[in-house]
Amino acid sequence: MSADGATGPARPGLRTQLVRFVLVGGFSAVVDLTVYSLGLHLGLATYVARALSFVVGTTTAYALNRRWAFQVDGGARRAGGFALLYGTTFFLILGVNALALAVLPDSSWRVTLAWAFSQGLGTAWNFVMLRLVVFRS
Repeated sequence: MSADGATGPARPGLRTQLVRFVLVGGFSAVVDLTVYSLGLHLGLATYVARALSFVVGTTTAYALNRRWAFQVDGGARRAGGFALLYGTTFFLILGVNALALAVLPDSSWRVTLAWAFSQGLGTAWNFVMLRLVVFRS
């Protein structure tokens, strides 16, 4: 509540935040893949193109999630929390992917299933942590 007694606009509810988070994630993945493909097309080394695409995709996700999905103010603290969360999630996804590859039976779908498990867990983790910690108001 402000000094004059008025309240600010209400933040979206859980369902709206979740839908918006998924849409932002899909769009950010397209941005990531586009930058990666463009970098490769321009002759960048694979790891340079991937690093650049990750930074651009993650920056896109931060801006859209903060402003649209969760509707919170920015600032260095939130940006730092977001970077820490996504850096941590990166290693979580790598570990889950490796574990899934180790335990899944050999099949033509093994690599895809390992990716899906790791991506699903990482996405769920990011949503919960963004909602409860990084973008909490």
